[in-house]
Amino acid sequence: MTRTVKSSRERAEALMERMTTLEKAQQLSSALAGTVLDEAGRTRELTEGIGHISLLQVAADSPAGLARFANTVQRFLRERTRLGIPAILHNEALNGVAAAGFTSFPTAIALAATWDPPGVQQMAATIRRQMRAVGQTQALSPVVDIARDARWGRTHETYGEDVLLTSAMGVHFVRGIQGTDLSEGVLATAKHFLGYAASEAGLNISASVINPRELYDVYATPFEAMVKEAGLACVMNSYAEVDGVPAAANPALLRGLLRDRIGFEGVVVADYASLDQLVRAKKVARDHREAGTLALRAGLDVELPSTLGYGRVLADAVETGLVERALLDEAVLRVLIQKYDLGLFDDPYVGEDPVVLQGVAREGGDLSLRLARESVTLLKNDGVLPLADGLRRIAVIGPHARSALGSFANYTYPATVATLQGMATGENRMVGVEGGDVVVDLDSPMIRIMQRLAATDLEDMVRREYGTVSLSEALSQALPGSAITSADGCGILSGTPEGLAEAVRLAQDADLVVLAIGGRCGGAGWDLTEGEGTDSSRVELPACQADLVRAVAATGKPLAAVVWMGRPYALADLDPLFGAVLTAYYPGPHGARALADVLAGHESPQGRLPFTIPRSTGQVPIHYSQKNGSGYARADAEGYAGYIDLPATPLYPFGHGLTYTAFDYEALRTEPERVDIAEAFTVRVKVTNNGSRAGTEVVQVYLGDVATGVTRPGRQLAGFARVDLDPGKSADVSVTISTRQLGYTGLSGQFLLEPGPVSVMVGASSADIRAEGRVDVTGVPENLSGRRAYLPEVEVTPT
Repeated sequence: MTRTVKSSRERAEALMERMTTLEKAQQLSSALAGTVLDEAGRTRELTEGIGHISLLQVAADSPAGLARFANTVQRFLRERTRLGIPAILHNEALNGVAAAGFTSFPTAIALAATWDPPGVQQMAATIRRQMRAVGQTQALSPVVDIARDARWGRTHETYGEDVLLTSAMGVHFVRGIQGTDLSEGVLATAKHFLGYAASEAGLNISASVINPRELYDVYATPFEAMVKEAGLACVMNSYAEVDGVPAAANPALLRGLLRDRIGFEGVVVADYASLDQLVRAKKVARDHREAGTLALRAGLDVELPSTLGYGRVLADAVETGLVERALLDEAVLRVLIQKYDLGLFDDPYVGEDPVVLQGVAREGGDLSLRLARESVTLLKNDGVLPLADGLRRIAVIGPHARSALGSFANYTYPATVATLQGMATGENRMVGVEGGDVVVDLDSPMIRIMQRLAATDLEDMVRREYGTVSLSEALSQALPGSAITSADGCGILSGTPEGLAEAVRLAQDADLVVLAIGGRCGGAGWDLTEGEGTDSSRVELPACQADLVRAVAATGKPLAAVVWMGRPYALADLDPLFGAVLTAYYPGPHGARALADVLAGHESPQGRLPFTIPRSTGQVPIHYSQKNGSGYARADAEGYAGYIDLPATPLYPFGHGLTYTAFDYEALRTEPERVDIAEAFTVRVKVTNNGSRAGTEVVQVYLGDVATGVTRPGRQLAGFARVDLDPGKSADVSVTISTRQLGYTGLSGQFLLEPGPVSVMVGASSADIRAEGRVDVTGVPENLSGRRAYLPEVEVTPT
């Protein structure tokens, strides 16, 4: 007898026939973990079922505790509810599982600086195993907003300004986190749909002013790439509005663009408190009932992190005819299909052995260090680096000199603890997790956990739990023959005369000074320069730090600057004072070690900028792929190429990064030189390390195209390759590009490609072009809608 195996869809459809309207609406709803820690809370929140459990960080303070919590919730749902539908437990996973006891990785902008998508996929696969081990099956990552405005505080969460680099990182993250079989995978959630980083004046949650052509060609492309190339499971809406309509209530975005045009078939989840935002902030709904109606009609499937407009409110709206039942059913079907795909109906439980779980949670430490090393970007070097062996006294000065915590960005667990602390003190800056939304009975388990976390010393915690050290400590380990002294000099945003005087004294006594300066990222506190809700009208270094730099520079000692930054800082006024400049981004627990190894010359810098660094705030927003006839890249012959008081060019261009060696490029070849409009061509170039040290070159391929009636970017990244070479060694780099990767929205509104010449540029950055050529695209204009290509094929062959 042959047994018929039903698909997830068939099983979900059969289950829906048994569900009441309320049970369906509950599958689109969520409950905060802190409200279901005890039996009374579970009875109150879960008896009719639930779609998601949110904010798992307050559920337990160890991997084993999280596993026990997950099993307790799933057991209640399986055994104490009528239909036994398990829940999806979700968590942040931007740079590691955001919970106690798990490995932390560099923040996303640092990962982008590695230009190493396979490394990001390896990281995401590690996170997948860790999340599944404790019963968490949805990651609220990756962030694929195209970020071109340095004033916006969430730039560090993104992969930067470029469409191709962001697409590549996003696709590989999704492949790693979802795996090849969702029954062993974790749902990826790409965010924020759409145009979130292009907010007015760089202010978080402000309106996004983007024309329809750019909205699709630029901002939607990474999402579409993940859908087509990696089977993206989930999308999260943006807090912003497009064309006057908030994304959470925007059917043109969530249905017309995302589902109808891009072809997304997964689940759309709300960014935290989006429905509440429709009422309180955007004022497009009179109450949560109306907000829920607008959101469901727009195509938003699941409300997070708690239930205000869905659940019983939505069920009543359906029963009274205010909301079409078909809309409820289509959203519920999508949610249930994913729960079946995840294997939750077959076995929602996980092991609870603390030794086993601790081992899994600690995986990836070596990978975290490797990615931190790959991200370190050398922007300038006048012979100061690597540090000479004969330096007897080195002073490490600046607000990051002695801090281990400063290397952790928002959405790491230390920052999560800071946010929970901020909820109690009023210093929280995070949307959707305001203290008023989660406060329950003062005797509740959640409050007891939050009280314990409130007493945590975060600097001590990262040293104890992650083994993180400061830059001065790491440099002492890397250079045991040198005497390392250190002083803060000032804080991130303020300083004292006494602190400045101490820094000057140390500098005077040193042979060289390493300046540990820059920003601080987080979700709570008043000493931050970036993070969610921490935007800035100026992107120059804080005034107290600029004063520190000038005072130390006045001693005449050589200066090597290490700049912590998740978004570009305008350093033009200070740059001439530095003999060398390294970027630290927010490199995670092993960042100080990675930086010290590069400073000491034990490792060569490998990173490349994932964004453009301006000279001044006045240039913002700035990016390299500006259009023909526009921006700083236009030819001098066009006139009006710059400002009257400042060069229009960036201080450091996208893709820039120096090494401790030198690379030569031979003339490039394009094969074939004429290509049909529906085919592919290959760009070939030979690269040689002609220096005396091993090093990594990131070979970058840019294309320039023109269109009838539509201005196009002067150059766009079309491919790249990391090339590791020993001294005197060479490699052939081949980048095969489909012409379908060159498409754009034409005058007709169709996504198409026209025949004509395409400029080919290969080099070490968007401004450092080493070889040029061209390929001629032949044929007739072709509509590429639904047939786009997103990523090239890359091959590196040692010779």
